[in-house]
Amino acid sequence: MEVLREKVEEEEEAEREEAAEWAEWARMEKMMRPVEVRKEEITLKQETLRDLEKKLSEIQITVSAELPAFTKDTIDISKLPISYKTNTPKEEHLLQVADNFSRQYSHLCPDRVPLFLHPLNECEVPKFVSTTLRPTLMPYPELYNWDSCAQFVSDFLTMVPLPDPLKPTIKKEEKVLPKKYTIKPPRDLCSRFEQEQEVKKQQEIRAQEKKRLREEEERLMEAEKAKPDALHGLRVHSWVLVLSGKREVPENFFIDPFTGHSYSTQDEHFLGIESLWNHKNYWINMQDCWNCCKDLIFDLGDPVRWEYMLLGTDKSQLSLTEEDDSGINDEDDVENLGKEDEDKSFDMPHSWVEQIEISPEAFETRCPNGKKVIQYKRAKLEKWAPYLNSNGLVSRLTTYEDLQCTNILEIKEWYQNREDMLELKHINKTTDLKTDYFKPGHPQALRVHSYKSMQPEMDRVIEFYETARVDGLMKREETPRTMTEYYQGRPDFLSYRHASFGPRVKKLTLSSAESNPRPIVKITERFFRNPAKPAEEDVAERVFLVAEERIQLRYHCREDHITASKREFLRRTEVDSKGNKIIMTPDMCISFEVEPMEHTKKLLYQYEAMMHLKREEKLSRHQVWESELEVLEILKLREEEEAAHTLTISIYDTKRNEKSKEYREAMERMMHEEHLRQVETQLDYLAPFLAQLPPGEKLTCWQAVRLKDECLSDFKQRLINKANLIQARFEKETQELQKKQQWYQENQVTLTPEDEDLYLSYCSQAMFRIRILEQRLNRHKELAPLKYLALEEKLYKDPRLGELQKIFA
Repeated sequence: MEVLREKVEEEEEAEREEAAEWAEWARMEKMMRPVEVRKEEITLKQETLRDLEKKLSEIQITVSAELPAFTKDTIDISKLPISYKTNTPKEEHLLQVADNFSRQYSHLCPDRVPLFLHPLNECEVPKFVSTTLRPTLMPYPELYNWDSCAQFVSDFLTMVPLPDPLKPTIKKEEKVLPKKYTIKPPRDLCSRFEQEQEVKKQQEIRAQEKKRLREEEERLMEAEKAKPDALHGLRVHSWVLVLSGKREVPENFFIDPFTGHSYSTQDEHFLGIESLWNHKNYWINMQDCWNCCKDLIFDLGDPVRWEYMLLGTDKSQLSLTEEDDSGINDEDDVENLGKEDEDKSFDMPHSWVEQIEISPEAFETRCPNGKKVIQYKRAKLEKWAPYLNSNGLVSRLTTYEDLQCTNILEIKEWYQNREDMLELKHINKTTDLKTDYFKPGHPQALRVHSYKSMQPEMDRVIEFYETARVDGLMKREETPRTMTEYYQGRPDFLSYRHASFGPRVKKLTLSSAESNPRPIVKITERFFRNPAKPAEEDVAERVFLVAEERIQLRYHCREDHITASKREFLRRTEVDSKGNKIIMTPDMCISFEVEPMEHTKKLLYQYEAMMHLKREEKLSRHQVWESELEVLEILKLREEEEAAHTLTISIYDTKRNEKSKEYREAMERMMHEEHLRQVETQLDYLAPFLAQLPPGEKLTCWQAVRLKDECLSDFKQRLINKANLIQARFEKETQELQKKQQWYQENQVTLTPEDEDLYLSYCSQAMFRIRILEQRLNRHKELAPLKYLALEEKLYKDPRLGELQKIFA
């Protein structure tokens, strides 16, 4: 405040001198002018004022019948504490200090916006901003800066793919033959002119295409070019500033209170700082923000750069170098500072706001009504709270082709707590391709399902978690005429199976994949290398040409060879039309062997190999049929899951888990019943008498009468004992009071006023106790017969004394 005070004094002195000069000049001019001229001026001014009043009276303001409606959230102020509705004397004093400070600031800095010092709260009561902060919840100072939240929307980043590394070219050594033995290549009869013209034509086409693309890109950039912001630099937004030094904070940074993201003070989006405050003081930025916040020095103890409002011992001190700080004793400095500012310091009032309490339900909602929509450039992001949507949808990202967001390109939907483990659904509107992504745990071990239609025998790709399947299936690709499967980790080393189908034979009955499967034309299977077998006997690929009745085999290639062995079998029926058995002939097996072997040429070996392949073909056809049925089962299951979209609920979620809630209520009910049973057992009047008899023995009539009499006699004795106890206490209190009265009679003359007061107090308390005991004794005498009769009636109705009911029946 010293800097402000000096500026105020200098400007007031200058204004006084200027006002004195103007007054002297006006007085001299008035004396020099004639009286007639002054009269004419007065008359002219009066006419001007009358003309102005006439014109103003002619102006009429038309009030619209329909005023714009402004909606405001209604707050029930009746439930708010008294601190929200009134100000304490200390708060009123603080508001007066803030008003005085604001007037001085507006006078010295007329070109800056007014300070945000004491806004109105929910109850329309002015409150100082520093008192709105609770030290336990907001330990860092808050600030206002010239910026807008809307300018922080980040643009989409385009990843530029790096070029692939160059692959080394492997050249094979070729033998060079003498020139006279080489074959001359045929002459090239193509016209070079036509080739050049074709090249020029292709170049012109590419140039025109590039020009068209460049013009289209420029047009889009011009359309997307943002209009100049008329309010740039005029918006005010609240941020949180965290200063370095404490809590191992290495540097200053900002925090967005809406998103929780942190930003550096060097960020170009921060155009400047108007003021900042914490729960102890209020500071005004006196530095120039021509370079945004990059050159600002956040030393709140420097009164030249940061003007503070309240003077006290808790203000931030000016930063000192190590040399200056080494010769100063902190304790002495603090003591001297307290002595100097003892009369000038102002103790900040406590915060008037209540502590923020967020319920688990509100925390899970995350945003008002559980839904939030964020609009981006050519995209829209929607968020929902968990369990708000019945299908488990928690987020949806929609991207558009145009800036008006009318033509949808693709939609991405994220799900949570789905029983079918669905995690993401990707819909491409251009190709109409839908892709579902699943987490581990689906009944069919699904991982990815890409499709255009849920109808069977259509284009689709299904990926599985191969470790969760027994057959090791990784992926299945299906088209209307083919089905391709990829395997891994199988004991038979199968890695690939491709099946081609022919047109289905029409039947009169309703056809389906199970009743009328598609005819298989060809099956191709590939295998990994089996190290337990030699390469020339390890099959790499086998093709079952079902329609042509042929089987083709290709074996793995040895490392020292460049080609592999092949073998083809002509599959024929085992018997002819007459029932005669067909014998294996050499023309039924065509083979190419890199290293011929003797046993492979025998007809017995070839016959056994063909019989084995027939069995494998039958098994492969059956597996293809099972794969078709599995696809139908998956599609049916997916339709049921999409229709039901059941959500899973954790056993620890007692609010939504009905089973857990019922179990908890049942346990509470059992505990309550057990407690009642224990209380009843403790108050059982027959338990001490039944314990004297052998357990499980049925009472006789004589025993039932004896137990009844003993119980009534014991209860009667307890009633008498209770009455005698009350009578004894009554007599004791009466005797002690009589003794105290006799003592008072004997020592009445020598007693002091304090002793008399003690005596009177004792007599009053004793009489109170005597009256209470007398009332209790009278009440006990009245209720004792009733209690005795009630117990006798209970004994007659007690099922354990059933023989009594027979006697008095």
